[in-house]
Amino acid sequence: MGAERVVVVGAGHASAQLCASLRQHGWSGEILLLGDEPSLPYQRPPLSKGLLAGEAALADLLIRKPEFYEKQQVAFRHGRVAGIDRASGAALLEDGEVVGYDRLVLCTGARPRSLPVPGGDLPAVHVLRGAADAEAIRARLADVERAVVVGAGYVGLEAAASLRKLGVAVTVLEAADRVLQRVATPGISAFYDRVHREEGVDLRVGVGVAAIEGDRAVRGVRLADGARITADLVVVGIGVVPNVELAREAGLAVDDGIVVDAAGRTDDPRIFAAGDCASAHDARYGRRLRLECVSSAVDQAKRVAAAICGKDDTSPALPWFWSDQYDVKLQIVGLRDGHDETVVRGDPDDGRGFACFSLADGRLVAADCVNRPQEFVFAKRAIAEGIAPDRAALADPATPLASLLRAPAPSAG
Repeated sequence: MGAERVVVVGAGHASAQLCASLRQHGWSGEILLLGDEPSLPYQRPPLSKGLLAGEAALADLLIRKPEFYEKQQVAFRHGRVAGIDRASGAALLEDGEVVGYDRLVLCTGARPRSLPVPGGDLPAVHVLRGAADAEAIRARLADVERAVVVGAGYVGLEAAASLRKLGVAVTVLEAADRVLQRVATPGISAFYDRVHREEGVDLRVGVGVAAIEGDRAVRGVRLADGARITADLVVVGIGVVPNVELAREAGLAVDDGIVVDAAGRTDDPRIFAAGDCASAHDARYGRRLRLECVSSAVDQAKRVAAAICGKDDTSPALPWFWSDQYDVKLQIVGLRDGHDETVVRGDPDDGRGFACFSLADGRLVAADCVNRPQEFVFAKRAIAEGIAPDRAALADPATPLASLLRAPAPSAG
């Protein structure tokens, strides 16, 4: 009998970490990485920043260099998987090839939501998820004076910041009542609203898009109220949809993502999932989560690799995120589930540095840190340890953060 084979479908952050962790846990069999993009796994967060702005090339964004895959004997193949035959243990490629597996890991990620309006498929209407998307936008910029960004989530605001730095006039349109409404506190939303306006962005919230106007070129965006905005380029960032079709068609459980246990197993013990496509029960938060962030993808990949090698690790990881816009780095740690109090350290209305701490029953559960790396490091430790810091001291920038780590957690009951 030949060596066992792990086949990894998708080539993103989870895949890159999985390959490394499998070897670290002693997997000696084959590893085959199947990616539907021609590149080895690369970092996606810089696409809306360094790559779009022309400050980095795709080669600079590779998570690991080609030499790593050669040394670790990881085979990479550019190809799209069309189906899974669970009975025979095989991945069926679009070109007709049949690839057998002993373990299959679905790291299929997510795809951007399209804008379902007339003109939404014009050539100058772009999403921003892969390297090809960033490069396509970049290729048009020489002829772009005015851009409209639809969606004021992280991707939309990061794209707006990059375009403004390149001298493009930018209008951001958001259907919700505030920017970052789904992912950030009202205080963080208000801060980024101010920052983008200070940088010259025409920011409009509570507005709907009725159509993109143009023929082969974009001429403008018509709003639901009839107003029209002139534009040469439209970037759409209105969220993503997990790529679960392969799993669903193979008969695996799907519920806002591929359903997996704490170790990353699907209901087929030979098939696992990790990254943006995976929905796992989290013991820390007591519910099923599908997190769209690098830290979660990496943590899930580590657990999957351990499980494949017979070393289950089901300890919950603490999620954290980041966003870079202009000269501002936002770092978020934890989820605000059940929070009942917010403490602000610094002044969000003046300057570009402060932190918002979310507490539940006195314990720190999440933090949003703007240009405050020390507060971010403090929060990661305090949340993990169940610290209940003194509120007044937490709000006082003069109070050393280290002193707050000695605060005892409240007793149960």
